[in-house]
Amino acid sequence: MIFGWDAETDASEVQPFAAGRFIDAAAHTEFMKHLTQDGQVQSYMLRLRRVDGSGMWVEVTARADRQPGRKGHRVEAVIRDVTERKTLQDQSRDVYHQLLQAEKLASLGQTMSGVAHELNNPLATILACAERLASLELEPSTRRDLDAIHNAAERAARIVRNLQTFARKRHTTRATVELNQVVRDTLALRAHEQRAAHIRIVDALAAGLPPIFADPHQIQQILLNLIMNAEQAMLSAHGRGTLVLRSWQDPERDAVVLEVNDDGPGVPVETQSKIFDPFFTTKAVGKGTGLGLTVAYAIAQEHGGRLRVASDGQRGTSFFLELPVGGTTVRVPETVRVPAPPISSIISLG
Repeated sequence: MIFGWDAETDASEVQPFAAGRFIDAAAHTEFMKHLTQDGQVQSYMLRLRRVDGSGMWVEVTARADRQPGRKGHRVEAVIRDVTERKTLQDQSRDVYHQLLQAEKLASLGQTMSGVAHELNNPLATILACAERLASLELEPSTRRDLDAIHNAAERAARIVRNLQTFARKRHTTRATVELNQVVRDTLALRAHEQRAAHIRIVDALAAGLPPIFADPHQIQQILLNLIMNAEQAMLSAHGRGTLVLRSWQDPERDAVVLEVNDDGPGVPVETQSKIFDPFFTTKAVGKGTGLGLTVAYAIAQEHGGRLRVASDGQRGTSFFLELPVGGTTVRVPETVRVPAPPISSIISLG
């Protein structure tokens, strides 16, 4: 059978809809509610466990009849293993979102390149004048105003640099890099702030990772953005937190992967599709430009890699940075074959 029971297994032990077969207990409750109240379900998707404990997706069409004089219902069901189809759908949706994001970056990049260029000249003038005036004897109130002008102009210049990184390919200096070393160097930059904020670091970096060919400063820019975002999320949620950094090799995709995981409030599901969009931010006004993750996404793409987010929307967020090993781009997973015609089985439960 599709669940892995032996042909000799007693029929009374074949219980595909037992609570223990459901990966999600709430899904069992909801399924049984529909089945008993309506008397039937059609093409109902469930995530169940095989006999060996591995997960599988099934599509169920079933009918439930109350049995006179006996407790419970008799269920007749046609169960179809759709694990491969569901995997293929998930992969197709993932590729679609990547293409959609790439299209956004391409169209907005052309506009932002011009905006950044137009802003550079007036900002350079403001900064030059502020620095020249700072060398003069000034009243304290005037100097405070001048410092405010200079700081605001510096912040604007940083935004322009981010726009330029996002908008077009810039000259990079790539070399053979150990990803774990870049991670540890980046953590060292944040060590003081993390200690002061009571943020605990868990290093789960795998030994023996193959090197990557990358610009270490740009990879560090991605990591700083991810780490600082995680710190802010945890501090805003409960004033402290645990940041976990994991790395591993994915030989099937010829890539190394870094996960940055926090125990903050999570990213709502409806927000995850927009989180890499330019100027999208969940931070308070003045606390973020909305370009950090956009720039990080663009850098990952220029390195032939990928940046993605995963969160249940309630607690904790993971960002995954995938970078290629020995190639120009991270290899796309092999296409999952279309499943064979459905395997049907009639299940009778007392």
